[in-house]
Amino acid sequence: MTPAAAEPTESKPLRADARRNRARVLEAAESVFATKGTGAPTEEVARAAGVGIGTVFRHFPTKEALLEAVLYARLQRFVDEAESVVAAESGDPGGAFFAFLTSWIEMSSAKNAYFEALTAAGVTVPKTESDIGARLIESLGVLLSRAQGVGAVRDDLVVGELITVIIGTARAAEYAGPDARLRDRAVAILFDGLRPRASAGERG
Repeated sequence: MTPAAAEPTESKPLRADARRNRARVLEAAESVFATKGTGAPTEEVARAAGVGIGTVFRHFPTKEALLEAVLYARLQRFVDEAESVVAAESGDPGGAFFAFLTSWIEMSSAKNAYFEALTAAGVTVPKTESDIGARLIESLGVLLSRAQGVGAVRDDLVVGELITVIIGTARAAEYAGPDARLRDRAVAILFDGLRPRASAGERG
C-alpha cells in the first residue's frame, strides 16, 4: 500500500506573514508542477508565487524539500476530502464509492510523479506508517462496505485487494497518457471487475 507520505516537519512555529508566504509558495509550486512537471525550476515557482527565490529557499532549502511538501499537502487535502465524503453519507453509496476511486486514481497518478522525482534524487519518502495512510484506508473501508451493502460492489472484495486494483488502475491511466478517451475506457473496464457479475454484464 502506498497512499501516503510522512508529514514534513517545521523546526519552529512560523509567524503569520511567514505562514502566508509558505502557503503561497506551496500553492504556486503545485500549480507549476502540475502544468510543467516536477522538473520545473524553483525559480519559476518563486515567480508564480510573487516572492523572491530566497523566500522559497528559506522555507524549503532544497527542490526535494519543496516537492515533498507539495506531495504531503496534496495527500492531506485528499484524505480530508475522503473523510468529508464518508461523513456526507450519500444516498447513492455505489456512486460515492466509484467517484471516490476515480478521484484516488487521479491523485495517485500525480503522486507517482512526485515519488519518482524524489526517488531519482535519492530521497526516500515514508509511506505506509503515516497517519494519512491509516485515515485513507479507514475511509475506503467505510465506502466499500456501504457500496457492498446496496449490491453495487461484489461482496467478496476486501480493502487490501481493492488497494491493489487502485494502484494498478492508476498505472494503467498513466500509460494511457493524454488520451482521455483511452484512459476513461481503461478505468471503466477495470471498474467492471469490482461490480457483481450481473451488474458488470455476463459475457458467456
